Amino acid sequence: MAKHPVPKKKTSKARSKRRYGSFKTKTLTKLSEGTKLSICPNCKTKILSHTVCPKCGKYRGRQVINKQKEIDKITKIKA
Repeated sequence: MAKHPVPKKKTSKARSKRRYGSFKTKTLTKLSEGTKLSICPNCKTKILSHTVCPKCGKYRGRQVINKQKEIDKITKIKA
């Protein structure tokens, strides 16, 4: 059987806290600067950049998703 790798020395509290702190600041900056929200020109809702608007189904002025068709599919139930 293969032996598992074991650390040679115990990591100190300061070292582990420093590592966690740098990870925390890095992720916070990614979250604050990374996600850019833009406003849909058609329905004025906030959406992610370069994506189709989930409310109206438009992307860059073109109708990509037919929302009325989706609503009709959901409302028609055959029993």
